Amino acid sequence: MTQVDVGGVVTVPRRRWRVPGPLAWIAVAPCAVWALVRLTGVDGPVITELITGTPYVALFSLVALLLALGTRRRPVIAVGAATCVLMAFMVLPRAFGDTPTATGPSLRILTVNLFFGRGDAHTVVELVRRLRPDILNTQELDPRAVEALDAAGLGRLMPYGHLEPEYSASGSGVYSRYPLTKLPDLGPSDGHHMPHVRFSLPSGQTVELVDVHTMAPLGPDVATWREALRSLPPTVPGTIRVLAGDFNASLDHASLRDVLDRGYLDAADATGAGLRTTWPANRRLPPLITIDHVLVDRRASAVDVSVHDVPDTDHRALFAELRLPAR
Repeated sequence: MTQVDVGGVVTVPRRRWRVPGPLAWIAVAPCAVWALVRLTGVDGPVITELITGTPYVALFSLVALLLALGTRRRPVIAVGAATCVLMAFMVLPRAFGDTPTATGPSLRILTVNLFFGRGDAHTVVELVRRLRPDILNTQELDPRAVEALDAAGLGRLMPYGHLEPEYSASGSGVYSRYPLTKLPDLGPSDGHHMPHVRFSLPSGQTVELVDVHTMAPLGPDVATWREALRSLPPTVPGTIRVLAGDFNASLDHASLRDVLDRGYLDAADATGAGLRTTWPANRRLPPLITIDHVLVDRRASAVDVSVHDVPDTDHRALFAELRLPAR
């Protein structure tokens, strides 16, 4: 409605633009449902595959909240704000590290999925030379990859190993600077090999290590994936345990959080690197999700974590420097 003031000046009332309520609910409601699914730990077909996208949904929940604020309607604003807070609680701690407290010897772990043995052996060996890991865990290790790594000089850097190569995704192998004692393999019989070893550091500390590689949780393999994660041993007094490899799981999977509840910490999460992505690598887009991990006994500390590109594989290599508890 046009108004004329006393001085004859024509003015038009200013209208405040508002976001339509249905539009805001369309943005807010899926985020709220996603947060509840993540919070309750539902792992099932389709959900298991999608839940790795939680960090992206957490980011979008901020957009949804802005739309909710634009409606000036309390119900949608309340749901949007609660969803943002819940998402932040679940995701943001991965970007903030803890202060290392262990004062014992250092243990350096490098793990890489070689994508049916195709990962560039020279790059892997160069990473071993540069990062000087004590242990190299490999997944999808086949006999050709074993030969290529040896030809690239890995045997001179890491003369000990427990290898279970296969011409398939199921092959795995542990390379080490120190002598290894083979322990019974873990995981379901119809899953991938997960070599299990024990070794001693020069300080005398004994460490047990599992080269983790679970099936991808797709379709009927979800049950095998869960079984493999359930087979991973809890921490025990007197021995430090490390689980490192391709878990095919992110911190948003309840099954992986169950493993952490057995006495482990995630090295990337503990160092503020928990949002660094590892898969799929060497594509047009950068890696989108984090499914490679180094888990260590909570009595130890994580000092540093980094990811490294390896040509011809669909995973980034993951390096973690750990500090073990003093004896």
